[in-house]
Amino acid sequence: MDRSVPTIITALVLLGVLVLMWRSWRKRGQRDAALTAGYPMPSTVGTVLTGAESYYVATTPRDAPLERLSIRGLGFRARAALTVTAAGITLDLDGNQPVFVPADAIEAVGAAQVAIDRAVEPDGLVRLSWRLNVPEGAASAHSAQNTEDRRAVDSYFRIIDPNDRARLVEAIRTIAATITGPAAAAADQDESEA
Repeated sequence: MDRSVPTIITALVLLGVLVLMWRSWRKRGQRDAALTAGYPMPSTVGTVLTGAESYYVATTPRDAPLERLSIRGLGFRARAALTVTAAGITLDLDGNQPVFVPADAIEAVGAAQVAIDRAVEPDGLVRLSWRLNVPEGAASAHSAQNTEDRRAVDSYFRIIDPNDRARLVEAIRTIAATITGPAAAAADQDESEA
């Protein structure tokens, strides 16, 4: 029997799948075009609290770990260096410009097991929950509403050295608490007493 017909059919099916994948990623890029990776790097970042080598897995909308965002600088998996300073976190992904996340944009840090195409042991990933920077005037009123809905994101990392994991998570909690923790609680208490 001639094998050329099944070969041609298989090639056409594979080509169709590749075209659909390309089209899907292109639409995702258009959808997320108004989203930017990180905030402007401050002139001084303060004292370095800790750092860790990791694998960057993905950035997804909050509580949607299976939907990758196509944000320039955060769209693809890469090896990464995380540096936690008093001012925030610097994500230095191989092949990209460093991304700065200020302490006041950090909402939570925790553990995860699944993100996009990565499933690991329980609590094998570090999940950083933060808010994206959306520059004013970057989009029309309609797309600005869609952008606002997508500002809350989760970024996932696989820390290479397990000893760095606890230090990294604790340092992130420390800088996030200085912005939203005791000071905010004291301010809320003062307002309620007034």
